[in-house]
Amino acid sequence: MTTSIELRELCAQKLLAAAGRAGQLSAFVGLDGFVDEILHVVDKRIDAQSYERVPSIARLAERIAEAAGKSTNIELVNQFTKLGGNGPIMANALASFGLKVTYLGNLGHPHLHSVFDEFAKRAEVHSIAEPGHTDALEFEDGKIMLGKHTTLKEVNWSNIETRFGRDPFAAKFQSCDLIAFVNWTMIPYMSDIWEALQREFCPSLQGPRRKMFFDLADPEKRTAQDISCALELIARFEKQFDVILGLNEKEANEIGEVLGLNRKAHSTEAWSVLARELQAKLPVGTIVIHPVSYALAVSGDAVDVVKGPYISRPRITTGAGDHFNAGFCLGKLLALDNKMSVLTGVATSGYYVRTARSPSIDDLAELLRKWPGK
Repeated sequence: MTTSIELRELCAQKLLAAAGRAGQLSAFVGLDGFVDEILHVVDKRIDAQSYERVPSIARLAERIAEAAGKSTNIELVNQFTKLGGNGPIMANALASFGLKVTYLGNLGHPHLHSVFDEFAKRAEVHSIAEPGHTDALEFEDGKIMLGKHTTLKEVNWSNIETRFGRDPFAAKFQSCDLIAFVNWTMIPYMSDIWEALQREFCPSLQGPRRKMFFDLADPEKRTAQDISCALELIARFEKQFDVILGLNEKEANEIGEVLGLNRKAHSTEAWSVLARELQAKLPVGTIVIHPVSYALAVSGDAVDVVKGPYISRPRITTGAGDHFNAGFCLGKLLALDNKMSVLTGVATSGYYVRTARSPSIDDLAELLRKWPGK
């Protein structure tokens, strides 16, 4: 599987030609918020300034297992602290493309946490609760997210109405080109919020169909019944919106299990089969699955697979999936087909993991034309 020079060049041309339109598009994104500490785990401390890093999750697991029945000390070294949460990262990336972004979540209350100050300069930001906190342990083969989620219980319909306002929420929900609700797993009242929207706002919606994006965000810790109810609610939005459900590799297999699909995908062909089966069980417009080195989207019976600019030693991985989601949604908003939208997604993610910053549309075009190797 390769991504041809011709496809990349055509995508770059289409993105640059549509860059002016991006500034006319609007997005309403929510509803989480975290302060992320990006951390390395120390294997051997050399001196006060230098150390050897634990390279893999497997090695850390071995070290923890060796401490069973005893005890151990594990040192964490902060690489940097940044805004976190699926919503803020995705919204920040959309704003980098030039979209008019409104964000609602738990970013500090009554005052915004300082880690979101730069984000608030490029987007219209509203907060109804204090942020959560994530210790993101990054390794060469993945990451472990250790989260503190207590404040996310305050993200509920009652607080949205009293601390943000029913009418302002309705105005954004009824007008923005893209509505994105992410991190269902960590927000215990998200399903209640969706039910309120379907009960109170959806019946009166008018005008053209708009895009609505969902990311459940690693639902393993939620019960199968909860997941099934969330999927049913997501599917109901298809009546008024063009719904997009984004899944990473782990999430896609978990959702397949909940829906009774007795398979685990491990290859491109298997992912294509699973994507079709997921959509047959879950009637939404588009399902997107993004493993690490490539991604695919299914609409109807058509599956489009695109290889990404994989890098074996990324500068950052926390937020890579959220950047993919932002890039894919940008493509769909600009009326690109699924293949071009997936390519825009993997390019956005690929740029981010190399630079630890969100790309502009010009940055995407340059990466597409100078496709990096490993």
